[in-house]
Amino acid sequence: MRFKDEVVMVTGSSRGIGKEIAQAFAEEGAIVAIIDVNAELTEATTQELTARGLKAENFVCDVTNLKNVEEMVTKILDKYKRIDILVNNAGITKDNLLLRMSENDWDAVINVNLRGPFVCTKAVTKAMMKARKGRIINIASIIGIRGNAGQTNYAATKAGVIGFTKSIARELASRGITANAIAPGYIQTPMTAKLSDAVREDLLKMIPLGTLGTAKDVAGACLFLASKEASYITGQTIVVDGGMAI
Repeated sequence: MRFKDEVVMVTGSSRGIGKEIAQAFAEEGAIVAIIDVNAELTEATTQELTARGLKAENFVCDVTNLKNVEEMVTKILDKYKRIDILVNNAGITKDNLLLRMSENDWDAVINVNLRGPFVCTKAVTKAMMKARKGRIINIASIIGIRGNAGQTNYAATKAGVIGFTKSIARELASRGITANAIAPGYIQTPMTAKLSDAVREDLLKMIPLGTLGTAKDVAGACLFLASKEASYITGQTIVVDGGMAI
């Protein structure tokens, strides 16, 4: 097991890609903090993992609230004495054309998708610096690289996450901490499952590999970036999109 007894925080991990990431680390022996604002889903995901004999603990937390996050980090450190890996995965979308986008929808996406990684990274950095080791993995998106009509708020946050990742990689490298980003393309989710056949066909034509990705593809990239094999990689963005952004 590559991450036996290492402590991993995964935000937005009660479902979807975040859940798959948390499960992947737990299956590799890690103690995983399941973090989300949805108490019911967070508890259900934690119970699902622990029922399989995996190590997981649930934390209901608003990742945009520094006080809440600091309290959560303190609880984790008090119990486990370490935080080895942080995966900033929590994110939302509120899509619309720029001229129709409300200030509230702009601010909400910026708050969760960009402030969230800032708050969570700030909260764990001191412990990682003291330990002189750590892995920070931020989930960005190819939309932050290539843009997308109707997603100016989302694109801005994901481009910001990439810049944020490069900057903290420079700041923390001397303390043995790496920071990298993953930019998924179109991943099989309940949302993409609702696409019409015509839209799906057009979408697949844009992807050289001819298929949508899976949450396991993203989780696999996370495991690599957190592993010893990636110890000399920092400040990078790994694109997991089937070649769409080529």
